[in-house]
Amino acid sequence: MPADFVAAIDQGTTSTRCMIFDHDGAEVGRHQLEHEQILPRAGWVEHNPVEIWERTVSAVMTALNTTRLGAGDLAALGITNQRETTLVWNRRTGRPYYNAIVWQDTRTDRIAAALDRDGRGDVIRHKAGLPPATYFSGGKLQWLLENVDGLRADAERGDALFGTADSWVVWNLTGGPQGGVHVTDVTNASRTMLMNLETLDWDDELLSFFSVPRAMLPEIRPSSSPDPYGLTHPAGPLDHEVPLTGIVGDQQAAMIGQVCLTAGEAKNTYGTGNFLLLNTGEDIVRSRHGLLTTVCYQFGSAKPVYALEGSIAVTGSAVQWLRDQLGIISGAAQSEALARQVDDNGGVYFVPAFSGLFAPYWRSDARGAIVGLSRFNTNAHLARATLEAICYQSRDVVDAMEADSGVHLEVLKVDGGITVNDLCMQIQSDVLGVDVVRPVVAETTALGAAYAAGLGVGFWDGPDELRTNWQEGKRWTPNWSQQQRTAGYAGWQKAVQRTLDWVDVE
Repeated sequence: MPADFVAAIDQGTTSTRCMIFDHDGAEVGRHQLEHEQILPRAGWVEHNPVEIWERTVSAVMTALNTTRLGAGDLAALGITNQRETTLVWNRRTGRPYYNAIVWQDTRTDRIAAALDRDGRGDVIRHKAGLPPATYFSGGKLQWLLENVDGLRADAERGDALFGTADSWVVWNLTGGPQGGVHVTDVTNASRTMLMNLETLDWDDELLSFFSVPRAMLPEIRPSSSPDPYGLTHPAGPLDHEVPLTGIVGDQQAAMIGQVCLTAGEAKNTYGTGNFLLLNTGEDIVRSRHGLLTTVCYQFGSAKPVYALEGSIAVTGSAVQWLRDQLGIISGAAQSEALARQVDDNGGVYFVPAFSGLFAPYWRSDARGAIVGLSRFNTNAHLARATLEAICYQSRDVVDAMEADSGVHLEVLKVDGGITVNDLCMQIQSDVLGVDVVRPVVAETTALGAAYAAGLGVGFWDGPDELRTNWQEGKRWTPNWSQQQRTAGYAGWQKAVQRTLDWVDVE
């Protein structure tokens, strides 16, 4: 019997899920499990790698069981993941040396600042397309090598392995200590500050900046490959060998899922953070306005496709903060109902710079601020301000992207969990002054990983076939006047200024 489905593992910042898709790109099954957010001290964010692997196993097995499918029904398996989160583990035992250091973590601010002081930052910008920042993996890996007993010696021997979450999941899926494959793809590697955008290989000069032994690094492969990275091992959740033929970082996966496969096409993903990407084709466009230059994807032996990216650290996780830390909502869905109790923000702006400000500011000295409060304001105004913060931060990035590329956004394609919030998407349309469009399948990150894997084995013939699968689900059109838009954004920009210079960075 033919294998009629493709599965994708989406290892995200707050949860891991497995989704199964048919040939039309329609979801036939899923299972999702959250994992703990470990916050040892202010600015530190960690995950337990063992918990992530256990959640992965459970998510895959449950997704298959609830759809009454077996591993033999899968033509291929794709992996997508939180990108810059940094893991190190022992090749022989499979044991992590330390918790995963999450992309939001700011403990490496001194490392990042030092890179910019002595000129190495300019080399990183040119070669890797990234500014020196706490966001990326290179500084996190340096911190681990300097602070975890025995890690450097093991790394230089080749016993300690480094990877982002994709590498950890693939290594375990393919056998772990029993011959697990140590690989990553060009999109994830491009988020480390260690890969050269032109050669698509680890760069010796960049490695020297962070004192990283090459022996601990994974092999860099295309995002979609007819030559599998490996086959699933029976020690994992699948009792049948399934080829792993797609690996792609979560935001680039959403570009594939949204079929933004032509230069000039863009999408915005609303998750823990927001990530707006613009396809720049085979050209490496270097940003002058605070954006990142990154690999968008590489299919097989074709040339890589690049993108400009605006990365925003805290959007959906600000709603989670209202729930978990403040307790003013019981779930993410309640944020919309609470915010609808008021017609506007009542003068309140919330800048959720919990991990500093990412694009286009790149200010690690910033911290979160709620400004404009009076006794008139209620928790509904704060809920509204939280949704507006998601949209204003996206406006910051859209403006930078238009300045860098000269491309004026006519329509914004959106995806991710927050897009089910009608009020938030209406505010986004109002703030930008353009239509906002959500596809039928809003979870395009997992879909993009499935597409990458399926292209590798010929399950889908090519991009044209993927385009026929994309369907508009909902559209929002601006209601605000230009005067409202201008005044609202001016207030936001004033609020951002209040967050700066809060933390002293040496």
